Amino acid sequence: MNPDIKAITEKVEKEATFVENILKEVSKVIVGQDYMIERLLIGLLSNGHILLEGVPGLAKTLTVNTLSKAIKTKFQRIQFTPDLLPADLIGTLIYNQKDGAFTTKKGPIFSNLVLADEINRSPAKVQSALLEAMEERQVSVAGSTYKMEPLFMVMATQNPVEQEGTYPLPEAQMDRFLMHVTIDYPDDNSELKIMRLNRAEQKSVKKSEKKEKLSPQVVFDARKEIEGITITENMEKYIVDIVSASRYPEKYSEQLANWIEYGASPRGTIAIDRSARTHAWMNGNEFVTPDDVRAVVHDCLRHRLILSYEANAEGVTADKVIDELLKLVAVVG
Repeated sequence: MNPDIKAITEKVEKEATFVENILKEVSKVIVGQDYMIERLLIGLLSNGHILLEGVPGLAKTLTVNTLSKAIKTKFQRIQFTPDLLPADLIGTLIYNQKDGAFTTKKGPIFSNLVLADEINRSPAKVQSALLEAMEERQVSVAGSTYKMEPLFMVMATQNPVEQEGTYPLPEAQMDRFLMHVTIDYPDDNSELKIMRLNRAEQKSVKKSEKKEKLSPQVVFDARKEIEGITITENMEKYIVDIVSASRYPEKYSEQLANWIEYGASPRGTIAIDRSARTHAWMNGNEFVTPDDVRAVVHDCLRHRLILSYEANAEGVTADKVIDELLKLVAVVG
């Protein structure tokens, strides 16, 4: 092996060890949701936001909570409810009677890791209050603009929109999430472990343990390493071709053309690129392969495709459409 390549490989593997430490720590509390934990880490290391969707009781909130405790950062949980107001998120002006002046009271959005719990239980005007913070990393309160922290990530959870009392997220906000991860029920073996773990926790008296938390600098260092992950021109073309096929499906298949109303935006291309490089880095590789692209493409495009009435009538899901795109789009070279 080339000495330079060997040195790069060893450096990547060394830097990626902290991922194993986080996974080990979270797995002490969370059982059967390894995929969700991995996707949250991809979002954190890619400097993107994550939307988790699943029925209640699948440990979405607990997983985000546990992850936040592994890193030495500020964490804020915001419970979204139908009566929540935009000012409850971003802040407002408070009048001080003593000096007759207004002062800005910042909202809970000013944190490092923000859990927007059950985000689709609030109306669109509240959800839209997050748009500026998620995209531009700043918030405007009463005409003044305030920058967010260097480490800022929104981790939102939502229940399926078919459930009572939920509101579909606006397309503009959906597009600002790096990934939309769907969570399924754990398998039978994991369910058995969950039951036993819960029983053991109820019997035991919990003692406060001092756990060494990771410094935010570790995350920033990892992001620099990920920027150095090689992605060839062929892989870049592969990503662009997948997104392009979602916009012009008639070039590939009449069936696809009937299913897709609108394809993915350029944010979809950027999301796949960033997530694929992070996925490669987390697996100890110094370059992106087609497998890295295919591993993240569903989560990066699922929420960016608008399906036709015909597709919805036939029960065709976004995942099925993406499966078809991957079959028809080939790797160049």
